[in-house]
Amino acid sequence: MARGDDRIRFDAAVGLGALVLATFVAVTTEIVPVGVLPQLSRAFGTPTAVTGLLVTVYAALVAVLAVPLTRITDRFARKPLLLATIALYSVGNLAIALAPSFALLCAGRAIGGVAHALFFSLSSSYAAALVPARVQGRALAIAAAGASLGYVLGVPLVTSIGAALGWRAAFGALAVGGVLAVLATAAALPAVPSAGPAPRAERGRRGALIGAAVVNGLAFFGHYALYTYVSTVLLDAGVAEAAIAPALFLFGAAGVVGLWLAGLVIDRRPRAGMLGALVLAAGAVSAVLMLQASTGGTVGAVSAWVVGFGAIPVFCTAACLRTRSLSPDLSAAVNNSASNVGIGLGAAVGGGVLAAAGLPALVVVSAAAFAAAAVLVLVLRASFPPRVEHA
Repeated sequence: MARGDDRIRFDAAVGLGALVLATFVAVTTEIVPVGVLPQLSRAFGTPTAVTGLLVTVYAALVAVLAVPLTRITDRFARKPLLLATIALYSVGNLAIALAPSFALLCAGRAIGGVAHALFFSLSSSYAAALVPARVQGRALAIAAAGASLGYVLGVPLVTSIGAALGWRAAFGALAVGGVLAVLATAAALPAVPSAGPAPRAERGRRGALIGAAVVNGLAFFGHYALYTYVSTVLLDAGVAEAAIAPALFLFGAAGVVGLWLAGLVIDRRPRAGMLGALVLAAGAVSAVLMLQASTGGTVGAVSAWVVGFGAIPVFCTAACLRTRSLSPDLSAAVNNSASNVGIGLGAAVGGGVLAAAGLPALVVVSAAAFAAAAVLVLVLRASFPPRVEHA
């Protein structure tokens, strides 16, 4: 029989559902350039590696602004602030849909990056605040389902709209989706207290938080160094451009499987789960290189890689919050910043390696980053303990 503090109340479940919807919009906004990268390159006459910097600009803003913005807004009411960030996503996407030049396209992405700097810091701590401590990992996994749905439905859907009606229509549709998400989230999400000032961190706890954040950044670097250019990987393997959207749908479904697996162990054996996810990602990325000549083999290897990566973010988010080093909002902000350092550096380094040395070298860089993150998890036991101690 479930203990009383192991249950998620109905109102909390409804709130988590609202966070799933908001996260869906946020992640679709973040990742959608991956699906329409070839169209954007043709529209503005920019090389693929340069267009990939749209991911880097976005991530750099998040990395720089996540912690300062979270500190500045720590006394604001959480729900209105969260709703404002979702609305800002719509503003950025509308600016992109109307952009007459590549520079203004980057400006629209920058608006989204500012929203993202606050959104994931707020949404992660919000999810944890809705439930008892013993099931916070499960709550984080539920809220993170919105990210997986962004991969499964959001990015393929927007990519399909782009293929049928053009990339401007795709971003316009995403702007409308953001407005609908604001309205639904406003109606369904319970209010929680403001975060308040952060406590002073003990040295050991602060070190554990930094360790978890470093692993998170390294894993995101390994993923986005290659995944930013997954359209190129698929085209080189013989996948038709019209089939890229269905392939992205498959990869999104693989991410849902990874997140579901993470939810099974995150409150019981988080360290073992994190190691398993990193090892799977490293091995599957290596298989992309070995199966490069096979269309089906490449799609299968990428799918397995995304299963592994689909579990990693929620393990890292939970690890940062569980250090109890800072307030939940600030711990989530540190994690958010680290993620986007990894995303930005991954996209930039990946583009450089792809242009200078080709796809095989890029695959090696990605696999090595996942392997290094696994080694750090083995070493940093305070950041990734075998069992969870509930305060």
